[in-house]
Amino acid sequence: MEARDQIIQELDRVPSQHYRKILDFIRSLTLTSAVSDTTPLYASESSLRKDWLRPEEDKAWADL
Repeated sequence: MEARDQIIQELDRVPSQHYRKILDFIRSLTLTSAVSDTTPLYASESSLRKDWLRPEEDKAWADL
């Protein structure tokens, strides 16, 4: 049985008063993975900023 099927099976046994907590948990997992996917982009920004913010760069890209 796949994990998805096991989750659904377990969900059928959980009392309904816990549904909000489960939904919040699932959404937090989704947000966490979305942030993790973009973290390298933001991590490299500060190290590359010194090269991006130079007059030579502005001149090189001015025609685009």
